[in-house]
Amino acid sequence: MHTKFKVLVRAWALTLSLAAVSVAGVSTSAMAQTAAPEAAAASAPAPAAAPMATETKVEPAAGAKKTEGSTDNPYGIGALWTNAHSVDMGVLIILGIMSMGSWYILAIKMLEQRKAGSFAREAAEKFWGAGTVAQGAAALSKDSPYQFIAAAGVDATKKHGGLMGHIPLNDWISMSIQRSVDRVNREMQGGLSFLATVGSISPFVGLFGTVWGIYNALTAIGMSGQASIDKVAGPVGSALIMTALGLAVAVPAVLAYNYLISRNKGVMDDIRGFGSDLHSVLLGSASKS
Repeated sequence: MHTKFKVLVRAWALTLSLAAVSVAGVSTSAMAQTAAPEAAAASAPAPAAAPMATETKVEPAAGAKKTEGSTDNPYGIGALWTNAHSVDMGVLIILGIMSMGSWYILAIKMLEQRKAGSFAREAAEKFWGAGTVAQGAAALSKDSPYQFIAAAGVDATKKHGGLMGHIPLNDWISMSIQRSVDRVNREMQGGLSFLATVGSISPFVGLFGTVWGIYNALTAIGMSGQASIDKVAGPVGSALIMTALGLAVAVPAVLAYNYLISRNKGVMDDIRGFGSDLHSVLLGSASKS
């Protein structure tokens, strides 16, 4: 029994050994068969795959270069003008005229106010040192509002006759000087109403262009049936530029209007003071004569 048991143990161990060797051989053979095609594929040249890889790499590079080199904004002001309808183009032209007119009036009125300041200094130096009002008026520049007011006062004293003689001289001179001062004031205020109009209506003109542009954009999107973000954001964003342009025209016009009004106030204060002093001088000269 002991001998048979040993024989069985040896036979069983030999069988297990043979089985293990067989399994190891099969696994090694399978691994070798699997690795062989991979090695062959890695070592073998791939002429067809190389052009495909080259094409795949070239296309993104070209696309990247095209994106980097593209500087045109398809939704900017240039595109808005290029793709504008007749109404949009009319709104842009109106806003452009308003803006140019506002800056032109600002420049012209600033020059006029600067000249008015120089005329005030001239009147202080030359007019009040003259022997008579007529001589003082002749010493002033012909474009000076002070010369115009002084000449009106002199004419009032000379033309106080006929039906005008029924008016007291004090009132007649005061009325003549006041008319001349009012005329100078109207000339100084000229153009400011345009600035006020531009500052008031240009935002609404731009808003009208925005509403019209959004309407056309949504109509085109509805007809095409494409409501993606690029189809909506682009046209609507371009239309909103109209509102920004309206505000860009209105803000300088309002600031220029307030600035010129404040400067005109100082100029007219000097002119009214000159008229009041002239009235007193003319009454004194008339009483002496």
